[in-house]
Amino acid sequence: MSHLFAHLARMKLIQRWPLMYNVRTENVQEHSLQVAMVAHSLAIISNKIFDGNYDPYQAATIAIFHDASEILTGDLPTPVKYFNKEIEAEYKKIEAIAEQRLLEMVPDEFKQDYQALLTSEHADPEYKALVKSADTLCAYLKCLEEKRAGNSEFSTAQKRLEQRLKGDTNPAVSYFIEHFIPSFTLDLDDINKLL
Repeated sequence: MSHLFAHLARMKLIQRWPLMYNVRTENVQEHSLQVAMVAHSLAIISNKIFDGNYDPYQAATIAIFHDASEILTGDLPTPVKYFNKEIEAEYKKIEAIAEQRLLEMVPDEFKQDYQALLTSEHADPEYKALVKSADTLCAYLKCLEEKRAGNSEFSTAQKRLEQRLKGDTNPAVSYFIEHFIPSFTLDLDDINKLL
């Protein structure tokens, strides 16, 4: 018997942005779905416009599992996680232990199939970077949504994420920002007018 999927089902119980006031809370499961959709899109954009060589389905699958270890660790807020190099290094160790624990839940005959999905040390570096870009974009989208709802709590995070996205060397990220992000500042009626 494996407890893997019973644990994965608890992704919906892990709240993101725990130290910040949220107009609408976001859990790890819904965040992972959004990151998967954006990673899939970044792979397609990379392939069609910038001569990339990604499998969009692999990118989406990796993104689905990218925060799975938080089932065991919880979502440590960014200001805490990156407070100093010692805390960051220790959290990476905790994260690796949690990833290994999840992998141990996989039946032996499927371990190789899940290893790169559940443990970051075995993930393909190119896909890992693509998913990280998608993750950053989704965090930025959360900031836009919160600010649009009148919550200024996310202003500093938005600025920090904008800087990170400007420094992202993947051209698909800039393309995504230019073509998809502006709609997030509109209300439903305005979005429907554009159709």
